[in-house]
Amino acid sequence: MNKLCIKKEDIEEKFIKASGRGGQKVNKSSSAVFLKHKKTNLSVKCGKSRSQILNRFYALRNLIEKIEEAMTGIDEKKLTKTEKIKKQKQRRKRKTQKKLTSK
Repeated sequence: MNKLCIKKEDIEEKFIKASGRGGQKVNKSSSAVFLKHKKTNLSVKCGKSRSQILNRFYALRNLIEKIEEAMTGIDEKKLTKTEKIKKQKQRRKRKTQKKLTSK
């Protein structure tokens, strides 16, 4: 957050009722989190978990990723996928080289 100059005051936070699994507990309690960044007007809703604290963490993380993507124009998820593929290829290459040298 410090890196992108995002302040806590710029984020509007609401707790809303979630949907999905959980039965009556989910219907009665406000465990889902809705975050909105006032300056960029980007918003995120998260209700993955039954816990309000976890949902708050996930929502904040998703909001920061969205803001970073909007500012830089680069999708971090795509970069990490290509990096993972490169690492897999390097691992496979090392394994085959070990097999060839051990014979």
